[in-house]
Amino acid sequence: MSETLHATRGLPGDGSLGTALALVRLLRERCPWDARQTPESLRPYLLEEAHETAEAVAAGDDAALAEELGDLLLNVAFQIVLAEERGAFDATNVVAGLEDKMRRRHPHVYGDEEEPPDWEAVKAAERQRSEGTAADPFAGVPATLEPLARGFRLQQRAAALGFDWDDVAGPLAKVREEVDELEAELAEAGAGPAEGADGGRLPGPAHPRLEEELGDLLFAAVNLARRAGVHPSNALGAANRKFQARFRALLALASERGLDPASASLADLDALWDEVKAAGDARPGDRRLPGSIPPRHGP
Repeated sequence: MSETLHATRGLPGDGSLGTALALVRLLRERCPWDARQTPESLRPYLLEEAHETAEAVAAGDDAALAEELGDLLLNVAFQIVLAEERGAFDATNVVAGLEDKMRRRHPHVYGDEEEPPDWEAVKAAERQRSEGTAADPFAGVPATLEPLARGFRLQQRAAALGFDWDDVAGPLAKVREEVDELEAELAEAGAGPAEGADGGRLPGPAHPRLEEELGDLLFAAVNLARRAGVHPSNALGAANRKFQARFRALLALASERGLDPASASLADLDALWDEVKAAGDARPGDRRLPGSIPPRHGP
């Protein structure tokens, strides 16, 4: 029964996914550009479409999401068809592998377990069986993954082997420790990184220790987010969008009052910023987590 359990959840339109494979096969036959493509040549498009799909999810735009999922599906189908052509695997292999993996990782659905397993522990055991006792715990974490998400995945892999805090208090204390170390390094660095021509601070190689301490702080913050059950990429993405919306509102408010932000004083801009924040916080759905205190010019 467990072998076909999910088959009972099929819907009439599910076969439409196979149309994407047929579409790619036709394009390969009749379009010179599509016929020239290779797995590597299509890799940038696959990454780009994945990012655009994620952006549509974050925006809550269902119309855009449907379109971006179609573009992403086209890229997935393309990779499968190219694999068919070189005799590596086909869609049946891909789906069978997915089914086997999900059965192993969902014993509470397909087996007799009552609670979901620790996925990272299950995956660690799988890697150990396939690669031996000396398996690299970080194998399979893409080096090209953006640093925030990669730090999160590396920490997850280590935690699956027992290298983890007992609760959120540990990583919170570590963040405070890293802030203290950064503060000491900033004091030692004096003026800090070189001033840019526009007066903004520019990152550079002048203070490698400062860069290291900032990296430690960011890594510790990622660990705190992980232990608190929050994905840091999602949290930072939301903070970015909030800052962008609020700063645009600040510029609009400045324009209404005939204030040039480029020549305005910091006190004037601070006052506008506080107005925008107060207006935003008064609206339902714009809530900070209890105890969350953003930096002065943060989101």
